Order: sequence, then structure tokens, then C-alpha cells
Amino acid sequence: MIALSVNLNKIALIRNSREGNYPDVVAHGRTCLDAGAHGITVHPRPDQRHIRPDDVRNLAALCAARSVEFNVEGNPFAGPMGSYPGLLPLVLETKPQQCTLVPDSNDQLTSDHGFDLTRDGERLVPIIQQLKEAGIRVSLFMDPDIRQISLAKEVGADRIELYTGPFAEAVTNQSGDVEKIFAEHCAAAEHALHLGLGVNAGHDLNLINLRRYRTLPGLQEVSIGHALTVDAIQMGLADATAAYVTCLAGN
Repeated sequence: MIALSVNLNKIALIRNSREGNYPDVVAHGRTCLDAGAHGITVHPRPDQRHIRPDDVRNLAALCAARSVEFNVEGNPFAGPMGSYPGLLPLVLETKPQQCTLVPDSNDQLTSDHGFDLTRDGERLVPIIQQLKEAGIRVSLFMDPDIRQISLAKEVGADRIELYTGPFAEAVTNQSGDVEKIFAEHCAAAEHALHLGLGVNAGHDLNLINLRRYRTLPGLQEVSIGHALTVDAIQMGLADATAAYVTCLAGN
């Protein structure tokens, strides 16, 4: 079965628009797990626009208590800012099962491209080694580029997370590029599997485009936040989570 990891960033974004702890991010994570989600994802950023360091700590405890996977995403080169200790110290403190390294800058609205490992690979090697020595699986956020995926293996990654933004946009716009883009993703996934890398995916996946993307060769996990949160407005969070689990199961 393809695992669903629910990204709680948007729940934290709503909370941060007011004082206090409403909505409670941990309580909403618990609801997702009760509804069948296989894990929780967060992407803390230095400006703390949504997920905060204490959210990471509290969700790590929730996932440990439930014996489910916790995935922390972020820029490995992001240093401390205010009460944000930097991605690497926060991950080493909370020890999630998986850390997904993403090349996003502080001024990006959201992640919108994979790593260029011809540029960043050498800097990533000691970071990946340190995470793996701590028993944390390492995934790299990647475009469906065969050469770059080969480099992901060389720098020591365990998995890749394919950036699905262009695929999702093509499905939404009903453009003729869908087949071409999906074929590129299939080729990238097959190449990763041949190298011994696991395959995850994420960004703008929803109940419509996921029907096709779930057929990607060897797909192990998707992380979904924005669309699931939007669907939850109409369906309720538990029912929305269950709908994504059902979709991933091919039903």
C-alpha cells in the first residue's frame, strides 16, 4: 500500500493567524492518524510562518506514541533564526523516521523545484551522513531528472521525493502535457528503483490527479497537505483523510 503522510503546515498557518493554540496542530494530527493516515509530515521554516519548533517536538512525541512515521522536511542549509534552531539541530533532537531535504529559500511561498546536485551535492554529503548515523532515513526533493537522481544515490540518499507540481498543474489545466510529464516521472521512478532508491512524491497532489499518479512504479509514500486541508473544509478532516487513504488503495 502507498503510505499517506498528512502535512499539517496549513493547520498551523490557520492557528498562527490568531493568538493561542486554535486549531491545535497535535489534535488535528491525531484525527488524521485515527482516520487511517500512515504518518505525519511537517515542513518548518526559519520564519515560523506555520510549523514551529515546539510543533515538531510535540508531533514527534505523538508519532512515537502511535508507532507511525514522522517526516520532517526542510532546507538543510537553513540556520538558526530566533527560536528556530536550524533544520539539522531540530531533526537530530526529535529524530523523525525520515527527513526530507528540500532546496527552498526563506522567501519562497512554497517548494517549487528539486535539488541541483551538481551544485549542492558536495555540501549535502556530510549532512546526509550525520542524519543517517542518527538512524534517520534521508529523502531528497528532486525533479524527474535521471542524471540528478543518479547523483542522489551518489551523495547517500535513501529515497527521493519527486516534485509533482508540474504534473498536478497539467492535470488541472487539462493540457496535452500530462502524458509526457507522467512518462518522465515513471522513467525517473524506475531509474531510482534500479539504483536502490525508494520513491516518494508530493506537491499539489489531490483526489483527482492522485488517481493517475498512484500508478507510478514503486511509489511508497505521498505527503499531502494543502489539498487535503481544503477538502477537509467541506468533508471534515477525518473524512478527507479517509478519502485519500481510499484513493491511494485504488478504490
